[in-house]
Amino acid sequence: MMKPKSAPVNLITWRFALVCVVLVLVFVTLMARAAYLQVIEPDKARAENAKRTVRVETLTVQRGMIFDRNGKELAVSVPVVSVYADPLALDKSIAKKVLRAARKNGEDHKALALDEATLNERKIQWYAQDLRWRELADVLQIDNDKVDSRLRGNTSRRFVYLKRQVTPAVANYIRQLKLPGIHLLDESKRFYPSGEVSAHVLGFTNIDGVGIEGIEKLFENALTGAEGRRTIRKDAQGREVQVLSEEQRVEPENIELSIDLRIQAIAYKALKSAVLSYKATSGSAMVVDVTTGEVLAMVNSPSFNPNDMRDAAPYKRRNRAITDLFEPGSTLKPLAILAGLDYGAIDADDTVNTYPGWMRLGGSLVKDTRNHGEMSLREILKVSSNMGVAKISQMLPKEYMVGLYQKVGFGQDTGTLMVGESSGLFYPNRRWSDFEIATLSYGYAVSVSTAQIARLYATFGAGGISRPLTILKQEKPQEGQRVFEEEHVKAVVAMMESVFEKGGTAANVKVDGYRAAGKTGTSEKAVAGGYGDEYVGYFAGVAPVSDPRLAVVVMVNEPGDDIYYGGQTSGPAFAEIMSSALRILNVAPDKGRVARVSEDKNDA
Repeated sequence: MMKPKSAPVNLITWRFALVCVVLVLVFVTLMARAAYLQVIEPDKARAENAKRTVRVETLTVQRGMIFDRNGKELAVSVPVVSVYADPLALDKSIAKKVLRAARKNGEDHKALALDEATLNERKIQWYAQDLRWRELADVLQIDNDKVDSRLRGNTSRRFVYLKRQVTPAVANYIRQLKLPGIHLLDESKRFYPSGEVSAHVLGFTNIDGVGIEGIEKLFENALTGAEGRRTIRKDAQGREVQVLSEEQRVEPENIELSIDLRIQAIAYKALKSAVLSYKATSGSAMVVDVTTGEVLAMVNSPSFNPNDMRDAAPYKRRNRAITDLFEPGSTLKPLAILAGLDYGAIDADDTVNTYPGWMRLGGSLVKDTRNHGEMSLREILKVSSNMGVAKISQMLPKEYMVGLYQKVGFGQDTGTLMVGESSGLFYPNRRWSDFEIATLSYGYAVSVSTAQIARLYATFGAGGISRPLTILKQEKPQEGQRVFEEEHVKAVVAMMESVFEKGGTAANVKVDGYRAAGKTGTSEKAVAGGYGDEYVGYFAGVAPVSDPRLAVVVMVNEPGDDIYYGGQTSGPAFAEIMSSALRILNVAPDKGRVARVSEDKNDA
């Protein structure tokens, strides 16, 4: 009997043992690797997993809107599209196409991929042969060379703008071109429905939506808000499976201005007409509600269109109502008379002897255009007598006179907080001569803005209560400070009605339906060494006299030709603005007269 062979059995046993050892080694290796990744260095694994599954979404916010006091949109954000390129992605796409074409033609595409110089040459040729790039340049209205430079100048870049804020039609056309490396980005653009009418108040934003001037800059933080962030995890099919974190966005605020767009438009039209009619360099006008201090209109000419900044030269963008300073001339004469009444140096029914129509103070001459003799206070304002107010000023202590001008807001901001507002040029602490006090009484030795004059006349209209001006709509009147006795203010306001009477400096100006109290002003512009031959024409006033509601100031700078008196250049605009604004506010007429301008000439 033969013994069975053991060799095959040993071979099978050895093979089985080898397989078991290999499996154990593989298992141990996997366990070791897993332990290494999970225990020793877990962050790398988490990072790799996050790259594939975690996404961060930005919760964008639109810039806040700006409204007028009646809810009319003054500034809104509209959706637009910006076009940008990824030069690196574009270069890779072209390289793939070149290599694919080489492979189809039987070339050694692997060798071509290693030959950088030849590959670059082929890519340039491929790019030049694709006419879609020329179409892209044409639809964006950009020179071909500029497009080529941005796309091919530096192929290592990942982001470069081709054009910001294109129209939806342009965006759709580019989308249909299906160009590699070209992307569309949803953005927003600021739009101003009122255009140049409210440009100086609102200001504008740059292309990135950051406020540059006006309300846009003043309330930048409130209008901007803050974007939110949402971190989520997605599966292989792109479905959201988990919200990892979420930061709520901060919604921007909407700003409601005190501006009434209806009055703003009327004021701008009247001012622009005056500036053009009298060939003036510039002008500004303001309308203030005397009961609250709210600015209902603030306009300037020349203006600009904030929706198209190509023609917005710096001199057009300046908000002259708060920045430009001039000596206000005779518009301050009511203040000088009010100072005399307030101090007790004169009474409302007193007269002042201006004979012989001139006087010398410290070697300098104060004079009227002619000798008016004995004059009542009403007549002093009616004919705008320098001698009358100068004599009153000499009855008052200098410290009181100067302090009163400071008290009504000269040398201070008006309270609007507008960007670039000037506080004027007034130095109360210096030594004042008698002549300087006299010139102060008729509007020289002090330089103020249109806004500061508007605040003064709003004080007249409010019966002697001085309030800071505000550009924001108020729920209730601002707290004010009484600076004059009401009876004295009412007396002076009644005197200012005489300006519109026959023989007055504004006899050619008639305010439709309302009794108005106003004052003309014509001041020579200061130059190096004295005064030149250029003038500034003012008209300021309040209405209706029976119960003042509005203060209006119109300034026309450097009118051309021989017509430069404030009654002629600024008076008609004042009448149009005042009467129209009162009707818009449903203020009952207190006098049945028609607004018109006669052919009579005036001297103040």
